[in-house]
Amino acid sequence: PQPAPLVIDNGSFQTRAGWACPDPSVPAEPLLRFRSLAARSRGARGGAGAETQVGNDLGSPEPLRWLLRSPFDRNVPVQLELQELLFDHVFQRLGVSSQGCVDHPIVLTEAVCNPLYSRQMMSELLFECYQVPKVSYGVDSLYSFYHNRRQNWPCSGLVISSGYQCTHILPVLEGRLDAENCKRINLGGCQAAVYLQRLLQLKYPGHFAAITLSRMEEILHEHSYIAQDYIEELQKWRCPEYYENNVHKMQLPFSNKLLGSTVASEEKQEKRQQQLRRLQELNARRREEKLQLDQERLDRLLYVQELLEDGQMDQFHKALVELNMDSAEELQSYINKLSLSVEQTKQKILQSEVSIEVDVVDSKPE
Repeated sequence: PQPAPLVIDNGSFQTRAGWACPDPSVPAEPLLRFRSLAARSRGARGGAGAETQVGNDLGSPEPLRWLLRSPFDRNVPVQLELQELLFDHVFQRLGVSSQGCVDHPIVLTEAVCNPLYSRQMMSELLFECYQVPKVSYGVDSLYSFYHNRRQNWPCSGLVISSGYQCTHILPVLEGRLDAENCKRINLGGCQAAVYLQRLLQLKYPGHFAAITLSRMEEILHEHSYIAQDYIEELQKWRCPEYYENNVHKMQLPFSNKLLGSTVASEEKQEKRQQQLRRLQELNARRREEKLQLDQERLDRLLYVQELLEDGQMDQFHKALVELNMDSAEELQSYINKLSLSVEQTKQKILQSEVSIEVDVVDSKPE
């Protein structure tokens, strides 16, 4: 029919879109696939304003992970302003030529038993913002069940739909969904990717930063499969020949630091020893300066004490006034304290010299 219907598989991990057209020149596969993510950068000062990137325009999501936003909570669209950005991206990339509206019927997938509020907001967005003529909602796993069902198969079955953020169990009885007995498990590809990332980071701690979540999602989608018999698969992988024929080896990005890790550790150790020597020298210099000042003050106090012992009382009292002291007892107490401080400082200087000599001897090669 004209105009051709537009099919949008609105998933929480990936959005797929294409035309439903009987023309053999139009491929049956989705023409457009991109991650259901958007990132809005703040923009440089004095330059252009905020820039919004959607889907495949993001490139690698790792540098922008803290800016990434998704319209989905689990697998239910709740952020309709972000959903509008995804729809704009779809219509622009598919070349919808009608001005001011989308003059095509739309088939849109949604979650099983989608909340009425979410469907209401989605309908409002499509009809009022894009002026779509018709909308049909459906569950992607049921579409797949009906499409793949062969002639001799029964009309009843059990559909296990494993999505990005949750898994649905859908019983189909006599060709119709038994919605009351549907079950939802909050486990999906997202949790599997995080679990795989933790396993590999524990196994290869030297490559901790290189094992990113986006790389784990790529491994999960391109290099893994679901075992029909788990115990039998384990027995297969214990066979060396089967392992060599089926193992997948991945090369992480080359890093010069990893090759020179031993050299780097030796350089770090040398730098630490140099810093320690500088710190010891600085402390020794400070102790010597303090010892010199204390020794000069002690000599001054001892000279005043000698004036008292010689009986020169006038000069003794003048010296006490200059020192801000009141009596000979106070003078004696200061002399005792300074003598003790000078002795302690001398002991510390001797100990530091011995420790520096020991460090220098230990650092020499055999």
